[in-house]
Amino acid sequence: MMIAIPDLLEPAAVARLRGIIDAAEWVDGNVTSGHQSALAKKNEQLPEGSAAAKEAGGLVLEALGKSPLFFAAALPLKVFPPLFNRYGEGQTFGTHVDNAIRIQRGTEFRIRSDLSITIFLEDPANYDGGELVVEDHFGVQRVKLPAGHAVLYPSSSLHHVTPVTRGIRVASFFWLQSMIRDDGNRRILFDLDQAVQRLTAQLGGADRSVIELTGVYHNLLRSWADA
Repeated sequence: MMIAIPDLLEPAAVARLRGIIDAAEWVDGNVTSGHQSALAKKNEQLPEGSAAAKEAGGLVLEALGKSPLFFAAALPLKVFPPLFNRYGEGQTFGTHVDNAIRIQRGTEFRIRSDLSITIFLEDPANYDGGELVVEDHFGVQRVKLPAGHAVLYPSSSLHHVTPVTRGIRVASFFWLQSMIRDDGNRRILFDLDQAVQRLTAQLGGADRSVIELTGVYHNLLRSWADA
């Protein structure tokens, strides 16, 4: 499933984050590419593990921890440290699929990449092109969101970033391992969670039906979760 997460970062947080990364040194984006991706990728990236990436990544992780929508959609078990990239005029990332296993450089930390996330960090009016295009079972989805908004999508999907023709596209991107490996099961849990939230708002948390449906949710989670 593909889920947009509005206002993951408030404008003040975006400004603070941009102040950190814009002042840092950027390198060729292929430092984190696999063989296939390196053939299609033309962008710049903050070095993984750099002081700026760690500081800015901390702001992103803090925001994720405060987002009920992110947790409901992702059911995260492990999150890869956030990375940051930018695309100038003529730069692009051709069609590819993300590596199944991501390993943090210089450590033993590794995850199975179930979900990918992109957090847009530039006002879309300031650049042309640079759309994230994701191919899934429901067709082709084109995404270009306001600064601070994020999109979550299966890492197994084919996707690309269209060429930037004006301005600079800036984003954070990373991967996560979900407690629920299967995307279809994760979708069922998300839909059930959202329905329970709506019923709770209408009927109250003490309503018998709300309690029973909450039990169904947790029993499914208990049955399917890796954790």
